[in-house]
Amino acid sequence: MGQGQQENVATSLAGAVSEEISASLAPVDAELERRYPGGPGTRQPVHTVYVPGDVFAADTIRSWGDQALTALDEHAPDAASFAAVLGLSDELAEPVYARVRAKLEREPIEDLRVDFEDGYGPRPDAEEDAAAARAARLIAEAYENGTAAPYMGIRMKCMEAPVRDRGIRTLDVFLTGLMEAGGLPEGLVLTLPKVTYPEQVTAMVRLLEEFEKARGLEAGRIGFEIQIETSQSILATDGTATVARMIQAAERRATGLHYGTFDYSACLGVSAAYQASDHPAADHAKAIMQVAAAGTGVRVSDGSTNVLPVGPTEKVHDAWRLHYGLTRRALSRAYYQGWDMHPGHIPTRYAAVFAFYREGFEQAAARLARYANRAGGDVMDEPATAKALSGYLLRGLDCGALDIAEVARVTGLTRADLEGFASPRRGDLTASAK
Repeated sequence: MGQGQQENVATSLAGAVSEEISASLAPVDAELERRYPGGPGTRQPVHTVYVPGDVFAADTIRSWGDQALTALDEHAPDAASFAAVLGLSDELAEPVYARVRAKLEREPIEDLRVDFEDGYGPRPDAEEDAAAARAARLIAEAYENGTAAPYMGIRMKCMEAPVRDRGIRTLDVFLTGLMEAGGLPEGLVLTLPKVTYPEQVTAMVRLLEEFEKARGLEAGRIGFEIQIETSQSILATDGTATVARMIQAAERRATGLHYGTFDYSACLGVSAAYQASDHPAADHAKAIMQVAAAGTGVRVSDGSTNVLPVGPTEKVHDAWRLHYGLTRRALSRAYYQGWDMHPGHIPTRYAAVFAFYREGFEQAAARLARYANRAGGDVMDEPATAKALSGYLLRGLDCGALDIAEVARVTGLTRADLEGFASPRRGDLTASAK
């Protein structure tokens, strides 16, 4: 057959068959779109810092950055010494160290949660009321004067009976304070801890609905994170994955699932000496969380380590190596966020994150460039892989590990191009790259 001639194609099915099948699957199509809308397309912070409600102050963010810089000055004053502690390659040592210091000066905390739960404890009602109102005022002022972290909010007490009313009141005082100060900031994040049953998530949804109605806010304006800290939140008595039901109970308000390392480990009877984010019990829980959240737009966060980098240099270095290793391990498992409990943790948080993105940058960028240009190579990538590659580069850009100029140099792509690959239409992921 000559070039340009049309191939004769024969079929056996009547057109009505396809129409009938499409009609029968229309409810499934709608359900897929409702339950699995894909990623939110917004920046995910690399960590969450928890500060007790009575400790949080106007200078907390800057203070953490200054304390972290002081720790570097004392225990790793240059790139070579920092690289030696963490095992960074010569190629990575200087760019990672320089970026860590710049990050600590510019944006030391990406996500801050003022804690009114375990880190705060039971207090007289008047004292907690005052602390919640103060947190609202300070956060509103921080967003107004440009000193806020990209994300800020509170962790309230849980929905269990002994503390339920107190948690609801604290949330009300805090949100009302923000509204009175000018409105809810875009970076507002709320955390609901110790969730065991989906009904507790439903209660949180109802609570936020009532607040939105009372203040004339758009329905669905306020979202929240669900903290996974109990065995029942992973596996229900009927054998189903409770966390998947919690996501649905949130009615698209859930923004994240946060793993609570120590409460969850204790719930399973893990001895205190072995309670860590790399324990097999932790891996199991986070794997269930990850699968339940995939495609829903809900993000998964790892927990924390309670080994603090304080004391003599040798002890600080040991704690840094532990924290760096746990963070790198989490990143390789696609847990792109975790908790940091002490200013001394954030140098190694950023070192691990920056090393993760910088060491894989050239390969990821080159692969995406080949895919975008339909060029050959030793790897045949598909739309789903292009989504992962562009997501990797975007996360590196968001946290400061990468610069848009160097990404553009290798890929030839703009940020808008990357975002297009990172959020493809659902049908694009079912077709192989041609």
